Parts: sequence; C-alpha cells; structure tokens
Amino acid sequence: MTTNSHESRTAILQMQMSEFWSGDIGLTLISISLTVLIFVIVPLRQAGLSGRFFLDCVMVTLMVSGALVVNQNRIITVITVALVVIGAFVLWLSRFYPSPFRERLSSILAIITLLLYVRIVLLVMFRQGHVSWSRIQGGVCAYLLLGMAWASAYGLVEQLHPGSFHFVTDPTNLDQLGSKLIYFSFATLTTVGFGDVLPVFPYARSLAIAEAIVGQLFPAILIGALVAMAMQARTKT
Repeated sequence: MTTNSHESRTAILQMQMSEFWSGDIGLTLISISLTVLIFVIVPLRQAGLSGRFFLDCVMVTLMVSGALVVNQNRIITVITVALVVIGAFVLWLSRFYPSPFRERLSSILAIITLLLYVRIVLLVMFRQGHVSWSRIQGGVCAYLLLGMAWASAYGLVEQLHPGSFHFVTDPTNLDQLGSKLIYFSFATLTTVGFGDVLPVFPYARSLAIAEAIVGQLFPAILIGALVAMAMQARTKT
C-alpha cells in the first residue's frame, strides 16, 4: 500500500513538472533568471557584491526539474541531475573555501553543467507542438547559456595559464575575473569585440574563434529549424 501511494505521488509530481515545462512558465523563469544574472548580478559582483545564491538555487531547481521531464534515457537523467547538484555544491564550496584545485574543478563542472542545460532547454524547445513564444524563449536561453559556458571555459584557461587574457584593468579577485570574462564572452559570441579584453594565449584564441563561429551559426540554424517546424505544422493542419 505504501509503495503504491509513493508511486502515485511520484507520478503526480512528474505530471505537474511536465505541465510546468510544456507551457511558457519554465522557459520564462529561465529567461528571467539568466537576464538578471548576466545584466544585474554580474555587474554587481564586479563592484564587489555577490547576491548570486538565490539565483543559483533557482537555476539548479529548474535544471533538475527539466532533466526529469525531458524524454531521455534514465541513466542520462541520473547523470545530469548528479552533475548539476555536484557542480552547484563545488561552486559554493570554492567560494567559501577557495583553492586552485576547487576553482578549476568548479570551472570544469560549470562548463559541463551549462552545456547539459543547453541540451535540456533544446529538448524542451523542440518537443512536438506548434511554434510558440515558449520556443523562441528557449532559443534565447540556449544562446545565453552558451555564452555562460564559454565564459567558464575562458576562466579555466586563465586559471591553468595565468596571463592568457590581457585586461585594460586587471581583475583583483575571482569574482571580477568571472565578470570580465562573461563580458568578453558575450562580446565575442555576438562578434562585437570591443578590444578591452584580448586573448593572448593560443588556446584562449582558439576558444574565442570557436565561440564567434558558434555565435553566428547558432541563430541561423535555430531560426531555420523553427521555420521548418512552423511549415511542417501548417501542412499538417
């Protein structure tokens, strides 16, 4: 009797999460969280303020719920959830007890977690159904997440090889370094290139070239896929 009630509660929870992600709410919350993180929290961190903990908790919750809803192998789901939780734990452990090893491990896990989140968002986005505002939000979220993932990769390169980037004003701590590299990442992703942060190490330059290419190809491919979905849905009706 207890097993049946537990299974029924699990089924209800999964159904509620599926309804949450099938509408606009899930991707809307991701969009809001990423927008606040990139355009509000990151500049505040550069000024010496943090305030990231709440948004990190929201993002982890959305990652886990999204991983549980999308149609994928159970082993992949378990691995995804475990990496998300471990990544968040190591991130905050490296903040409270900083060390070179923890900071590098945090960067590696951040890259993996953000790329997994891109996959989750795209799987939710390209589920069957009509092209809606929710799918457009998913494309924007995936684009922003790619920029965050590349920023973590730049951070890892800088940690492994200090001096990989030239800054007009050198960062004084890890938070300022992360803020400047997020700024550089989105400037590169959109191919703006202001020139106040320059990659000088070969691997850093290779990453910047790769990000610039992805930044141009991703929107074009995404728009083409959405147009194809819209045309396919129209022919069926």
